[in-house]
Amino acid sequence: MAANENTFDQQQMLEAIRQSVRESASYTGRDALSERVMDAMARVPREAFVLPEYRHLAYRNTPLAIAAGQTISQPLIVALMTDLLDPGADDVILEVGTGSGYQAAVLAELVRAVYSVEIVTELADSAAAALAKLGYDNVQVRAGDGYAGWPEHAPYDGVIVTAAAEHIPQPLLDQLKPGGKLVIPVGEHRGVQELLLLQVGENGDIEQRSILPVRFVPLTGDHGSPG
Repeated sequence: MAANENTFDQQQMLEAIRQSVRESASYTGRDALSERVMDAMARVPREAFVLPEYRHLAYRNTPLAIAAGQTISQPLIVALMTDLLDPGADDVILEVGTGSGYQAAVLAELVRAVYSVEIVTELADSAAAALAKLGYDNVQVRAGDGYAGWPEHAPYDGVIVTAAAEHIPQPLLDQLKPGGKLVIPVGEHRGVQELLLLQVGENGDIEQRSILPVRFVPLTGDHGSPG
């Protein structure tokens, strides 16, 4: 696993996340994220997942450009979505939209295995290389349409979608274990989406909660993800 130095910029990023979480508590219902998630955010070197020309901005609490015209997600969103998933140390997680690999790295610090699907081959290849270089051997990345999930490794304890969908893909729900959670932004591609948290009950019922208005790039078509 990666080991990150506690730089001043990184500490500023973590404090910005904490402040934003407090400010959005009326939406999310939480005024702090778990220390386990925050520790994972501290360990992952975000500069390893951004373009060289943006590395001096790596610990800003903002999205940044990556390859293929896509972006790496704002650290706040990565931390919040991870916290909503509530990952356990023995969990197996599916990520839809690998992007830069940053979200997968954060998850890899927290769970047993991460399977990540990215529709843009260039991003899938570069993310896999970055993750391998940092020693994340519990992440597998493949290029493909994440809309259908990755059924070979199902069922999953959690599914996280880092790109906007116009509706909730049923295959992703079908690949969750009873009690499993899906975190996904849903809404029109060019507008504001709702970040949703869904949980599968023991009897198969789905509980759904809207967390926060967000803006993500699309899941389908020829677009990548902001992960």
